Amino acid sequence: MPLIYHITTNEEWKSAQEAGQYESSSLKEEGFIHCSEDRQVADVLKRYFSGKSDLVKLTIDTEKLTSQLIYDWSNAIEDTFPHIYGPINLAAVVAVDPVHN
Repeated sequence: MPLIYHITTNEEWKSAQEAGQYESSSLKEEGFIHCSEDRQVADVLKRYFSGKSDLVKLTIDTEKLTSQLIYDWSNAIEDTFPHIYGPINLAAVVAVDPVHN
Protein backbone atom coordinates (compact mmCIF):
# COMPACT_ATOMS: atom_id res chain seq x y z
CA MET A 1 0.00 0.00 0.00
CA PRO A 2 1.79 3.17 -1.18
CA LEU A 3 1.31 5.95 1.38
CA ILE A 4 1.48 9.73 1.09
CA TYR A 5 0.82 12.42 3.70
CA HIS A 6 -1.03 15.70 4.05
CA ILE A 7 -0.79 18.21 6.90
CA THR A 8 -3.91 20.09 7.94
CA THR A 9 -5.56 21.51 11.04
CA ASN A 10 -7.65 19.42 13.37
CA GLU A 11 -10.58 21.77 12.64
CA GLU A 12 -10.30 21.28 8.86
CA TRP A 13 -10.17 17.50 9.36
CA LYS A 14 -13.31 17.58 11.53
CA SER A 15 -15.08 19.62 8.83
CA ALA A 16 -14.03 17.04 6.24
CA GLN A 17 -15.52 14.24 8.30
CA GLU A 18 -18.82 16.12 8.45
CA ALA A 19 -18.71 16.85 4.70
CA GLY A 20 -17.76 13.28 3.77
CA GLN A 21 -14.56 14.32 1.93
CA TYR A 22 -11.50 16.51 2.46
CA GLU A 23 -10.81 19.61 0.38
CA SER A 24 -8.03 22.07 1.16
CA SER A 25 -8.03 25.70 0.07
CA SER A 26 -5.30 24.83 -2.44
CA LEU A 27 -7.76 22.62 -4.33
CA LYS A 28 -9.85 25.69 -5.19
CA GLU A 29 -6.86 28.02 -5.63
CA GLU A 30 -4.38 25.76 -7.46
CA GLY A 31 -6.47 22.80 -8.61
CA PHE A 32 -4.87 20.19 -6.36
CA ILE A 33 -4.14 19.20 -2.75
CA HIS A 34 -0.46 19.30 -1.72
CA CYS A 35 0.87 16.07 -0.26
CA SER A 36 4.26 14.67 0.67
CA GLU A 37 6.18 11.46 0.76
CA ASP A 38 7.37 10.38 4.22
CA ARG A 39 10.87 11.74 3.60
CA GLN A 40 9.42 15.20 2.81
CA VAL A 41 7.09 15.68 5.80
CA ALA A 42 9.61 17.20 8.22
CA ASP A 43 10.73 19.83 5.68
CA VAL A 44 7.12 20.69 4.77
CA LEU A 45 6.32 21.19 8.47
CA LYS A 46 9.36 23.44 8.86
CA ARG A 47 8.66 25.52 5.73
CA TYR A 48 4.88 25.95 5.92
CA PHE A 49 3.68 25.16 9.44
CA SER A 50 6.35 26.56 11.76
CA GLY A 51 4.76 27.93 14.91
CA LYS A 52 1.31 26.59 14.07
CA SER A 53 -0.56 24.32 16.44
CA ASP A 54 -3.50 21.91 16.42
CA LEU A 55 -2.13 20.17 13.30
CA VAL A 56 -2.76 16.61 12.15
CA LYS A 57 -0.99 14.44 9.60
CA LEU A 58 -3.29 12.48 7.31
CA THR A 59 -1.87 9.19 6.09
CA ILE A 60 -3.36 8.47 2.67
CA ASP A 61 -3.43 5.07 0.97
CA THR A 62 -2.97 6.01 -2.68
CA GLU A 63 -4.64 2.80 -3.86
CA LYS A 64 -7.90 3.90 -2.19
CA LEU A 65 -7.99 7.41 -3.68
CA THR A 66 -10.89 8.21 -5.98
CA SER A 67 -9.31 11.47 -7.23
CA GLN A 68 -6.33 11.55 -9.56
CA LEU A 69 -2.84 11.45 -8.04
CA ILE A 70 0.01 13.03 -10.01
CA TYR A 71 3.64 13.49 -8.96
CA ASP A 72 4.64 17.02 -10.01
CA TRP A 73 8.07 18.62 -10.08
CA SER A 74 8.61 21.67 -7.86
CA ASN A 75 11.22 24.04 -9.27
CA ALA A 76 11.36 25.94 -5.98
CA ILE A 77 12.26 22.85 -3.93
CA GLU A 78 13.81 20.83 -6.77
CA ASP A 79 11.89 17.70 -5.87
CA THR A 80 8.81 15.79 -6.98
CA PHE A 81 5.72 15.97 -4.77
CA PRO A 82 2.45 14.02 -4.84
CA HIS A 83 -0.60 16.15 -5.65
CA ILE A 84 -4.22 15.03 -5.51
CA TYR A 85 -6.36 16.60 -8.24
CA GLY A 86 -9.71 16.49 -6.48
CA PRO A 87 -11.15 15.91 -3.01
CA ILE A 88 -9.71 13.21 -0.76
CA ASN A 89 -12.30 10.53 -0.08
CA LEU A 90 -12.35 9.63 3.61
CA ALA A 91 -11.83 5.91 2.92
CA ALA A 92 -8.35 6.73 1.58
CA VAL A 93 -7.29 8.27 4.91
CA VAL A 94 -5.95 5.31 6.89
CA ALA A 95 -4.53 7.22 9.87
CA VAL A 96 -4.75 10.66 11.47
CA ASP A 97 -1.95 11.58 13.84
CA PRO A 98 -1.41 14.74 15.87
CA VAL A 99 1.62 16.77 14.83
CA HIS A 100 3.85 18.15 17.56
CA ASN A 101 5.52 21.00 15.77
